Amino acid sequence: MSLPRFMIAAPASGSGKTLVTCGVLQALVNRGLRVASFKCGPDYIDPMFHSRVIGARSKNLDAYFVDDPTLRYLFGRTAETCDVSVVEGVMGIYDGISIMSTQASSYDVSEKLDIPVILLLNCRGASISVLPMLRGFLEFRENNIRGVIFNNMSQKVFDTIAPAAREMGVEPIGYVPKVSDLVLESRHLGLVLPSEIDELKDKLNRLAEVLEGTLDIDLLLDIAGKAPDLEYSAPEVRRIDGRVRIGLAADETFCFTYEDNVELLERCGAEIVRFSPMDDTNVPDVDGIILSGGYPELHSSELESNVSMRDDIREKVEGGMPCIAECGGFMYLHDEMEGSDGEMHRMCGVIHGAVRNTGKLTRFGYASFSPLNDDGVTRGPLSIKGHEFHYWDSDNCGDDWKAVKTGGREYTCMHDTGTMLAGYPHLYYYSNPEFAARFLERCLEYRDSRD
Repeated sequence: MSLPRFMIAAPASGSGKTLVTCGVLQALVNRGLRVASFKCGPDYIDPMFHSRVIGARSKNLDAYFVDDPTLRYLFGRTAETCDVSVVEGVMGIYDGISIMSTQASSYDVSEKLDIPVILLLNCRGASISVLPMLRGFLEFRENNIRGVIFNNMSQKVFDTIAPAAREMGVEPIGYVPKVSDLVLESRHLGLVLPSEIDELKDKLNRLAEVLEGTLDIDLLLDIAGKAPDLEYSAPEVRRIDGRVRIGLAADETFCFTYEDNVELLERCGAEIVRFSPMDDTNVPDVDGIILSGGYPELHSSELESNVSMRDDIREKVEGGMPCIAECGGFMYLHDEMEGSDGEMHRMCGVIHGAVRNTGKLTRFGYASFSPLNDDGVTRGPLSIKGHEFHYWDSDNCGDDWKAVKTGGREYTCMHDTGTMLAGYPHLYYYSNPEFAARFLERCLEYRDSRD
C-alpha cells in the first residue's frame, strides 16, 4: 500500500524537532492536504502540539513497546486515511534504549517502517562545521536519510553550504532562520502544554509562512511519495463477552493518554466516556475508571476544591468500581499532594500517603511490568510494557507488581487490590492486548454485580 511519509529526526534533543515539525505540519494543512502525524517514543506532549495543527489525534510509534507487525499496523491504519504522514523523531536519531543501542530509536522506527528521514541540524554558531556533522550521521551506518534541513541558519550561509550537502547524496531541503518569537517553551517533562501558549495557532501559522519561504515543501512531498509500499494487518485482540462503559479522565490535568490505548479498549468492547475531575461534579454512569497521567501539581487547588468529585471517586473505587490510575492519576488518589505552589493539598484519600516534589527524575525509563499475585486486576500472570517519567514521588508507591528495567534492574511498584491498579508506570496496552481485555472483564463483573 502506498503511504507517503517522512520523518524529521535530529542529532540530539533540543535541536528544534517539535517546532519545525509543527511548522511543516501547518504548512501542509494550509495547502489543503490531509495530514497524519506521529511521534517516535513514549512522549505525550509533542503529539498534543501536532494535534493542535492537524485537528486530529496524533499517535505514538514506539519500537520498544510493540513488535514489528503491530508497529506497522499502528502506523498504517492512520496513515492510509491521509495524503501524507509526518513523523517526529525522539532524542538523537540513533539513540535507543541504552547507551550503545539503537533499539527503539528514531532510526529503528525509520528502518522498520521504511520511512525517508529528513535530518534537522541545529547550526547555531556554525557554518562549514555542519558538513562533517552531516557526513558523520550519513556514514555511521546504512540509513534512510534522504534530506537535510539546517536550523538556525541564514539564507546566505545555506546557499553556500547546500551544494556540498547535495554532493553527499542528500537533498538540502532548506533552512530555518532564527525565529525567537516562535519558540516552544519547556518544562521538566518536556514542552509546556499547548493550552499554556498564548495565540498558539497564530504563531504556528506565522511559522508556516516562514517555512514556505525557506524550505522546499514540494521536495519534501516528493521524498514522501517515493517511500516504499507498506503492508500491514490488524493484530488479533480478544473481545469481552459484553460491552462496558469506561470513564476516562480527560482535561487539562489528566491529558497524558495514549490514543492507541483508547482504540484498543474500544476494540475489546469498551465505550469510552470522557469526564473532567477538575470541572465535573461527579463520575459519569460508567462501569470502570481510568485516571491518566498529566500535571496534577499544576492544578492542585482546583482538584482540591472539587470536593464532590474527590468524594465520588473515593466512594466508587473503595466500593469496587475497577480503576486504573497512572502517574498523575495515581497522585490524585493519594491523601495529599504537594502542588507546584509548594503547598500540600488534599486529594481523594484512596491511597494513604503523600506525594512530594523530589526535584529530580525518579525511576526514569522503559520497563516491563507483571503482577506478583494471581488475585489482582489481571487475575493471573501477565507482562506489559510501559515507562516512568516523573519528578514528584510517593511515600507509598505499592509493591504488588514487579518492574524490570531494560538494563535488568528490578523493583516493586503499584497497588493492586483486584479492582484497582494504581502506580506511577504509564502502560502501553498494545504491548499486551490481553491486559485491556482482562481489565474490561473486571468492569463487566462490577456492572453485573449491580444489576
